[in-house]
Amino acid sequence: MNWILIGNLVYLIIVLAVAMRIIYDTNNTSKTLSYLLLTFFLPIAGIIIYFSVGTNYRKRKLYSKKLIKDEKLSREIKLRIRQQSDNVMAQKKPEVKKFKKLAKLLLNGNLSKLSEHNTVELLLNGEEKFPAVMHALKGAKHHIHMEYYIFEDELIGQQIAEVLIQKAQEGVEVRFIYDDFGSRSIRKKLVPQLKAAGVKCAPFYRVLFVKLANRINYRNHRKIIIIDGYCAFTGGINVSDRYINCVEKPDQLYWRDTHIKLVGQGVYYLQYLFINDWNFCSEEDMLPEKIYFSPSGPENEMGAVVQIASSGPDSDNPTILFSLLDAIGLAEEEVLITTPYFIPGESLLDEMTVAALSGVKIKLLVPDKSDSFTVDAAARSYYGDLLTAGVEIYLYKKGFIHAKTLVSDSQLSIVGTANMDHRSFELNFEVNTIIYDAGFAGQLRDVFYEDLKYAVLIDSEKWFKRPLYKQFLEKVARLISNLL
Repeated sequence: MNWILIGNLVYLIIVLAVAMRIIYDTNNTSKTLSYLLLTFFLPIAGIIIYFSVGTNYRKRKLYSKKLIKDEKLSREIKLRIRQQSDNVMAQKKPEVKKFKKLAKLLLNGNLSKLSEHNTVELLLNGEEKFPAVMHALKGAKHHIHMEYYIFEDELIGQQIAEVLIQKAQEGVEVRFIYDDFGSRSIRKKLVPQLKAAGVKCAPFYRVLFVKLANRINYRNHRKIIIIDGYCAFTGGINVSDRYINCVEKPDQLYWRDTHIKLVGQGVYYLQYLFINDWNFCSEEDMLPEKIYFSPSGPENEMGAVVQIASSGPDSDNPTILFSLLDAIGLAEEEVLITTPYFIPGESLLDEMTVAALSGVKIKLLVPDKSDSFTVDAAARSYYGDLLTAGVEIYLYKKGFIHAKTLVSDSQLSIVGTANMDHRSFELNFEVNTIIYDAGFAGQLRDVFYEDLKYAVLIDSEKWFKRPLYKQFLEKVARLISNLL
């Protein structure tokens, strides 16, 4: 019996089966071709790579978002959200009127309510975020809900843990979701301490073998704290000492990041996301009771209109990507973008190109060097197209810029957790806050131009004269960018 022939035949059948799976499961043509090439030209290894990072769980739905089981009540709530959002649109606030298409996109795609009278406070770096967080946590009366991609067992993490333990012992409901991969350093020591003190803890999408993790793509990249249902913190800053630029450690890499404190009914959708995530992670079947959505303070009559954009493998569409496309496409004068990882894909690249060629001033601020050589190379492969269209690209030199922000026409702001890459748009659970307010947009615009003082503008003429081998390596990195 010819075992070699039989082995080859079995392998061929496996390859064909995997190829059929790839074609059936992957909607994006370029990704489909990338995975097929890997499968056919990298024996065994290509198949392993696909099943490690490529399988599309979107069709299988990681979890259901159907919190309201009563269909009649669900219809009533949806109708109320639409009516309230329509009322906000009808008030003709200039920022909402200008970006009405974006507001409708989030309402129809995410059922994300347009909420008014919110107070939004801009927090730069860990130096501003963590003192504000600690103060708010200590004032909690009924509940604290927290979820983080990275929560490390370091000084700031221990300080926050101490407050959570104290509040739990005072009778405050404390729930904590930690990503089981990103926060793996707290699993053995800090989490058991929290649980012993009465803090309810749940890992997001548990990883059994971290070094062999095949679920690294489907992570909870959100950073959310909700206090008493009316105050929230969200943005790009994880719980880690690296975000505190300590003057006593001059050799430490400088981290530039952006977060916000949100007070008002804009918090409600963040609460909705948390409850869904909690029910997915924990054994508790938590209900969206009124106490978790009740206002606990006066409304800011002159405040901002806010919407929340969320997306992930459980979503029917990449809402965050769509919202960015709208925010750029509706601009008439200026778009300011800050992102640590820039692998935009064709749709975002085309939108930025069209806007720039239409006369909109687009400025893109990215790190001079990120924490991934391959990602940097893939990002640089897109710069030529944008430079040709007139986009200004700045390389941040002071340290690592980790902020994920956008300002459109000094009227609309986006602050969130999502990078401008395939992983954030489709593979991870992300959340962005959309702020329709010229005052806040002016603050964020000023911060952007302050950051430009520590950045270098790419000279397009010099850029195209770079060595051919660099350009070739960048194009190769771009071919596999969907896998990064």
